[in-house]
Amino acid sequence: MALVPLNLFATHDGKSKRQHITCVYKCGDACSKPVPNRSDNEYFGDVVKSLSRRSMLQAGGVAVLAVGAGSVLAACSNDSQPAASSTSSSAAPAEPPPGMNFASVAPNSEDAVVVADGYQQAVVISWGDPVLPGAPAFDVNNQTGDAQRGQFGFNNDFAGLLPIPGSRNRFLLVTNFEYVTPQFMFSGYDPDAPTREQFDVEIAAVGMGVVEVERTADGLKPVMGRYNRRITADSPMTLTGPAVGSEFVKTAADPEGRTVAGTFANCAGGVTPWGTVLSGEENFQDYFGAAEGSPAPAPVQADRLDRYGVSLEPTELKWETFDPRFDLVATPNEPNRFGYVVELNPWDPNSAPVKHSAMGRLKHEGANIYITDDGTVVAYTGDDERFDYMYKFVSSKKMQDPGPDMSNTAAMAHNMTILDEGTLYVAKLSSDIPPSEIDGSGELPPSGSFSGTGTWLPLLRSGPDGQAESLVDGITAQEVAVFTRMAADKAGATKMDRPEDFEANPKTGKVYVALTNNSKRGAPGEAGPDAANPRNDNKSGQVLEITDNHAGTDFTWDLLLVCGDPDAADTYYGGFDKSKVSPISCPDNLAFDSHGNLWISTDGNALDSNDGLFAVALDGPNRGEVKQFLTVPLGAETCGPVVTDDLVTVCVQHPGENDENSIDDPQSRWPEGGNGTARPSVVAVWKNNGRIGV
Repeated sequence: MALVPLNLFATHDGKSKRQHITCVYKCGDACSKPVPNRSDNEYFGDVVKSLSRRSMLQAGGVAVLAVGAGSVLAACSNDSQPAASSTSSSAAPAEPPPGMNFASVAPNSEDAVVVADGYQQAVVISWGDPVLPGAPAFDVNNQTGDAQRGQFGFNNDFAGLLPIPGSRNRFLLVTNFEYVTPQFMFSGYDPDAPTREQFDVEIAAVGMGVVEVERTADGLKPVMGRYNRRITADSPMTLTGPAVGSEFVKTAADPEGRTVAGTFANCAGGVTPWGTVLSGEENFQDYFGAAEGSPAPAPVQADRLDRYGVSLEPTELKWETFDPRFDLVATPNEPNRFGYVVELNPWDPNSAPVKHSAMGRLKHEGANIYITDDGTVVAYTGDDERFDYMYKFVSSKKMQDPGPDMSNTAAMAHNMTILDEGTLYVAKLSSDIPPSEIDGSGELPPSGSFSGTGTWLPLLRSGPDGQAESLVDGITAQEVAVFTRMAADKAGATKMDRPEDFEANPKTGKVYVALTNNSKRGAPGEAGPDAANPRNDNKSGQVLEITDNHAGTDFTWDLLLVCGDPDAADTYYGGFDKSKVSPISCPDNLAFDSHGNLWISTDGNALDSNDGLFAVALDGPNRGEVKQFLTVPLGAETCGPVVTDDLVTVCVQHPGENDENSIDDPQSRWPEGGNGTARPSVVAVWKNNGRIGV
């Protein structure tokens, strides 16, 4: 049958550059559906508080463990006091800070990766490239599930680059494969009648992957190494923490509620100081459905499904027609086994990844680790949904040294339990800016910045062997672990504009949150603007800077960036001269270079340009200076940046996805060109005989 262009029935508002077909398969077309958070939590516009700014909290310098590259390293603080960051730059801008000395890439709509002048680029690996022995070369017209299980997956998102001990110039490239878009995978795809073979390919194309790569003069090259591995939507996983064995996660296939088949919707992530990789299960709701006319669930179950955006209706992919575990009537608990932080030990190809229920079940964008001066392990994670929340987990366990070659198996086994024991918190923000000065326009208040204080509200305390205590009245520990959003609603958390990547700066300990956008802010019946989310109909997002008492419950915050057109009154670039910045819109993933600069990749640029990767100065007279380092091809999203002293990598996700196109009528043929197929890929960028931005 002929492919019907999805925009004929699109309800997308058109502000973001993201196409409707991407919304359908990536997030279940969330923007066109009711907001799942129907709680009546106060937002700061409802409450006038006269709170003085707390003193700057200890963050200090850091020591970095060499288990990952640049942007994916966790930080360890010391006792030194950080200087307060100015929210405006009254001094004349200095020369670009180290790490940002490159010519900015102009906004563009090229069907190519465009990098700063003087830099080289090359594709590292693409969808379908063999990663396991015996896997065939990619053939778009001859795909099978068995072949895909040995090949690089589809729509790569997060990437981590971990040096292989004792092997100079060798690394593990660990990636997430977030979702599939069958119209851009299979020629002649019929969305009303997908085939079993297509389902088998899709199941194998999502999840995670580990590939050895070698640094060469031409970037990074894949190696058929002993660590190579594919994790798919049916690979065995171990569930840990309070959810284990509860009535909410048991199924006929897993009566103990302990072993889960697979992971999918894996968005961002992080590399831990002990050498593992964390991956966030985000838009898992898209994969579960039921036939038309299925019986309605009981009211309590209906509320739980609604809060996570799960619907008793046929899904776009129709996986429920091929495997009953995706059928909400046949296996109603299966969705409760997704939405966790997954931890993968890439050094043991035979190990089962772990899902940590002590960190809560939500649409985790990812998770990243910070270690305080006394060894306390803190994990930060955002729930990527309009009007949802920011979380942190403070572990009660300390890291053990896994050894320089990761060979201390006892230490690694211990470290894989760090995120099973501790306290889960959700953030409540406040500000002493009068509500009358937050009118939804995004214009700065008379104080000259958006700022305030905050409190981490405790939700769940987890101990050994899944023992746990609920810290929310009227909700059990198991309910908090599985229906975390509802516990956070009751606790009174602050509704945010899509909190995505959430990372601590290795040099200062300050924590940064990408808040991508929220077109529903200020809409009838929805939360209005507040100091941390100051714009109604927020189409370009903002970046929040937190000075956290990492192991404690108090913090202060500022908005570093209010993104969008620099010529518009509703944007703010840290006080830097807006006529001298690269325009940035829809911040998504975050990374840091060794100089302490923040790097931001974007998703859905609303400024009529392709998405890109940007460097941002955080301190001194250049604070708020934004420079675009690269852009990705037509229809693509920039994901998973890794920034080292001499190499940058990005994941180019969904190139050429456009409502008017398909694999049979492509908008893009990147990266192959000619008659090639658009393929999601990892790209490396470097400067011959030079360092990045120096």
